[in-house]
Amino acid sequence: MKDTYVQVYTGDGKGKTTAAIGLAIRAIGAGLDVLFLQFMKSKVYSEHAVLPKLEHLTVETVGKPFFIIPEGMKSDEELAKWGDDVVVFPKGQPPASYVALIRKGFERALAAVASGDYDLIVLDEYNMALFFGLIDREATERLLAARNPRTELVFTGRGAPDWLMEAADLVTEMKECKHYYTKGVTARLGIEN
Repeated sequence: MKDTYVQVYTGDGKGKTTAAIGLAIRAIGAGLDVLFLQFMKSKVYSEHAVLPKLEHLTVETVGKPFFIIPEGMKSDEELAKWGDDVVVFPKGQPPASYVALIRKGFERALAAVASGDYDLIVLDEYNMALFFGLIDREATERLLAARNPRTELVFTGRGAPDWLMEAADLVTEMKECKHYYTKGVTARLGIEN
């Protein structure tokens, strides 16, 4: 690609991963090579049934079959709805095994952005890994500095820090205006999952 940029998709509204998948599909349609690296996710989402079958697209996940959140982020009522699908950790002390796993994903991302092997790299839910302290600013700045000039780089996830949004060339914030979650609707197969 002639011109490449750094993009951030963030905000509390639905659609960040969905937008990144759409961008990846568009890039593949143009014959570009794409890496879609998902942090804090395992291969349990519906997109994993189809994306790995597409040419020019590499999909990798760096997560476990449960979500992690710091204490105090969700009410006991909300946590009860999640059941065993969430692990709560003391604020500032994420599980060491999870930090190590995310670190391996970061090393993969660092090598990929520097390689020039991909025209587009999506680091899905990377912003959440930053938010939870699984990756830090210094590492992310190394990643940005290592970016091959022919590689477009996209960060997705809620809670993108101001410094990352400042470093980006394009920032899209998904704003939740109304959501059926507030009525107790959980993630639906093929729509949110």
